[in-house]
Amino acid sequence: MVPTASKKCQMISQSLMLTGIYLFPSNPPPHFLTNFSGFPFFPFFSSLLPLQRMALLGFLLVGILSTVSSVNGYYGGWINAHATFYGGGDASGTMGGACGYGNLYSQGYGTNTAALSTALFDNGLSCGACFELRCVNDPQWCLPGTIVVTATNFCPPGGWCDAPNQHFDLSQPVFEHIAQYRAGIVPVAYRRVACRKSGGIRFTINGHSYFNLVLVTNVGGAGDVHAVSIKGSRTAWQPMSRNWGQNWQSNSYLNGQSLSFRVVTSDGRAVVSFNAAPAGWSFGQTYTGGQFR
Repeated sequence: MVPTASKKCQMISQSLMLTGIYLFPSNPPPHFLTNFSGFPFFPFFSSLLPLQRMALLGFLLVGILSTVSSVNGYYGGWINAHATFYGGGDASGTMGGACGYGNLYSQGYGTNTAALSTALFDNGLSCGACFELRCVNDPQWCLPGTIVVTATNFCPPGGWCDAPNQHFDLSQPVFEHIAQYRAGIVPVAYRRVACRKSGGIRFTINGHSYFNLVLVTNVGGAGDVHAVSIKGSRTAWQPMSRNWGQNWQSNSYLNGQSLSFRVVTSDGRAVVSFNAAPAGWSFGQTYTGGQFR
């Protein structure tokens, strides 16, 4: 799981302190750069010439900024894995799936989708996460360029999807953007990236009275929803439990009330959609809220 925003601030602040720079407060005491006795690193630092200090600080700051960008979970280092494909040339066999998204065309995911192996699926919590992939180390079959896919399904254990393998079973159309069809399986490198979605987060309300099953789709940012809360116009906020995939459950009676939702993704960011569903909402309908930016 990606560290929360507060944890990220703490990590950044501690790292900057080690380089002799205060993040909080903004105005350091005047003696700070000369009084290093309380820190094991500072006697060494004070013994350096001014140009050496500047060079060392610059080196450390570059490392810190790289860490900050990777803490977000996006555009970090590339990780080795393998990829296959399924679903046919029109990707019709990828519809449905273990994330509960149903028709991937109508939900806006299209054919840029992947089923994840056990090591990546995280029991469904990775549903909605976005990954950038490129084919590597196989010049016979690899094609240039990269693809971005959304996790929409689970690749069950068996062969390449056995734990602890990190494996992507891609839709056939998107696989053919990075490798030739005849390859069957290729080595890839992947990394988490931010999801770019059009429009707001969508809430499809299924179930019945006292059993509200809300499918959460089209989530930007980190993409993978880790917590959802719901609020009726006559109730307080209530946490929902994850039923399966990205279907979230509430057992409260909420009929006749406008509904608000709070969605939290794996990076700790949250979006609150007030009155996303009007008081006259009905089961089987989809309502649109805010979006991560």
